[in-house]
Amino acid sequence: MGRIIAVANQKGGVGKSTTAINLSACLAEKGKKVLSIDIDPQGNTTSGLGADKNAVENTLYELLLGEAETKDTIIKNVVDNVDLIPSNMNLSGAEIELVDLEDKEYILKKITDKLRRKYDYIIMDCPPSLSMLTINALTAATSVLVPIQCEYYALEGLSQLMYTINLAKKKLNKKLEMEGVVFTMFDARTNLSLQVVENVKDNLKQNVYKTIIPRNIRLAEAPSYGIPINLYDSKSAGAESYRNLAAEIIERNTP
Repeated sequence: MGRIIAVANQKGGVGKSTTAINLSACLAEKGKKVLSIDIDPQGNTTSGLGADKNAVENTLYELLLGEAETKDTIIKNVVDNVDLIPSNMNLSGAEIELVDLEDKEYILKKITDKLRRKYDYIIMDCPPSLSMLTINALTAATSVLVPIQCEYYALEGLSQLMYTINLAKKKLNKKLEMEGVVFTMFDARTNLSLQVVENVKDNLKQNVYKTIIPRNIRLAEAPSYGIPINLYDSKSAGAESYRNLAAEIIERNTP
């Protein structure tokens, strides 16, 4: 049974999509079969993995509303060993349309439960809000990975996110675990980055990954070419970091 990881933080610009894209690709590089699900209407993971978000016929939106089958929605091998359920701006309308549906918090879970046997990992890129889409992701997930930017306001909003995760665990998904926190956009030249890391480690009783993702120009460039960092610049610091993160996650999830 595959592990389902929701990459979540209600703050935008913390490296959520970057992490979802590159973690998927680096897990696949290590021989794992991966499904990447783009739950963000911005569709950054979709385009970052090389799919044209405006041209795809079926997306997560159609899938959630029962207007398309899973087999017609999944784009196979966007990257070797990585399949994708894409998304685009249509998904922003799903919030309203899901409101009246019965068991609306469990729609995504019903979809992922059928897919878990086919994949080692299902990586979900959540929107930067605590919305019905995020709740669906937390209900479907086995664990939550939280990217945190190394900046002054890093801890702001984190307590709210933890509260939501714990609430989802209590009310909707008793098996939900905290996968851990990963630091992104780390700049070793600044004392601030170092202080943020220490501060979060001191304040969080949660698991913090040893791997820290650096601020890296190649990492920033890769999405505009629609390829993950390990294929765009295999020897870059960004590629090495996401490989290390993938290795840590595999190690942690291996009994």
